[in-house]
Amino acid sequence: MNSTARIWQLPRFGRSNLQLVERPIPTPGAREVLVRVEAVALNYRDHLLVENHYGWTPPLPYTPASDLAGTVIATGEGVTRWRGDEKVISTFFAGWLDGRMPATANPLGGPGPGVLASHVVLHEDWLAAAPAGYTAAQAATLPCAGLTAWTALVEEGALHAGQTVLIHGTGGVALFGLQLARLHGAKVIVISGSADKRDKTLALGAAHVIARDGDWQAEVLRLTDGQGVDHVLETVGGANLGRSLKTLAQGGRIAVIGVLEGIELTAAFPDLVRTHGHIQGIGVGSRAQLETFTRAAQANKLQPVIAGEYAFEDAPAALEHLARGPFGKVVVRV
Repeated sequence: MNSTARIWQLPRFGRSNLQLVERPIPTPGAREVLVRVEAVALNYRDHLLVENHYGWTPPLPYTPASDLAGTVIATGEGVTRWRGDEKVISTFFAGWLDGRMPATANPLGGPGPGVLASHVVLHEDWLAAAPAGYTAAQAATLPCAGLTAWTALVEEGALHAGQTVLIHGTGGVALFGLQLARLHGAKVIVISGSADKRDKTLALGAAHVIARDGDWQAEVLRLTDGQGVDHVLETVGGANLGRSLKTLAQGGRIAVIGVLEGIELTAAFPDLVRTHGHIQGIGVGSRAQLETFTRAAQANKLQPVIAGEYAFEDAPAALEHLARGPFGKVVVRV
């Protein structure tokens, strides 16, 4: 085995400052495992952290990214969950195993360790088995984007056949949400600002795709015969929450996932009362929920939508693609 690990890190914020450095391959300590990383999926959160626009400033030097797929190649003292040679994926929240998230849990990629590296050492509990039949690139997309959509619609939303789901955008969470809704027999309406992406979304099975620059609220109500939608995947945030609320059916649910339009959320109180709506923040999910989701994904042959795969040396270009707003996920192969 090569004796050095390659690691992308930032001595200063901004993706143009990313540096590829070499370090000795780390040795796992008690209850830790060494993972040879094979793919890393990027999230919009990574872009915000790299550019120092997240609202929390990671200490420098900083290694980005939270979502990996790889192979366990060494184990430390006391490890019982892994013996070596297993295909694994990371959990987004380090230390959230099941039930309510403990106060001590932290996301990987800040404040937890970043995984944009050839080798990483993680606690044995911070990993789950990768589903069979998935490439490393596909498996790496599941821990954050896939699980977030699953938690919002299935774990918390109790999605079922015959319901209607409104989804904003065509990023990773959005397209996982589209596929999961279709698998459950729900109808999907997508709001997108790109004509090219609207065509691709229809091809994935959306019932309707509406341009963002029009009166999409009125169109959603027209398409639902004035009843509104049962679920909203709110990835925009800001004042868009209020616009989504106006399209909600009685007793419907809005899962707040992203804040592209701003972290201060605004909505009209009368609309919330009128709809008897539920607004819930979604923070990805636990390891137990990830394991349930990956079993469902494997059984139903869920196919992650990957916008682009980049070589490890091209990680800055992958982050640039992420910043442009990809159709699906951006993955770095290691």
